[in-house]
Amino acid sequence: MTDFLSPNERSERMARIKGKNTRPEIALRKVLHSLGLRYRLNGSGLPGKPDLVFPRYKAVVFVHGCFWHRHSNCSIATTPKSNTAFWVEKFEKNVARDDRVTKLLKAAGWKVFVIWECEVGSAKKANAAGELLANLIRG
Repeated sequence: MTDFLSPNERSERMARIKGKNTRPEIALRKVLHSLGLRYRLNGSGLPGKPDLVFPRYKAVVFVHGCFWHRHSNCSIATTPKSNTAFWVEKFEKNVARDDRVTKLLKAAGWKVFVIWECEVGSAKKANAAGELLANLIRG
């Protein structure tokens, strides 16, 4: 399929994609907060800057976008038809970085959890994922 946007328009759209305070992240944060868990946002002192940091439990949460972080068997994790080589390389680097960061955090004694965008896509899913995650974090 041919891209219907010019390269400049595509660049502008891609630049607007947020890395913080995404819809899935906010949905999960609301559920966890309502369950009494308190956290820090975007742990800048930790490898990979986890989306949520729970210092009390020495746990971190990454809310990954299925497209960018290649969620296995997910319909959102498609590969663009144009400039495929670029995208494949980018996705491979993202996944390698995710693995490296997870290993670093675990080696430092942190519990690492990954929540996927598709797992919190609706309020019902966000509640279920949040309750499960809260139980895992608390041990």
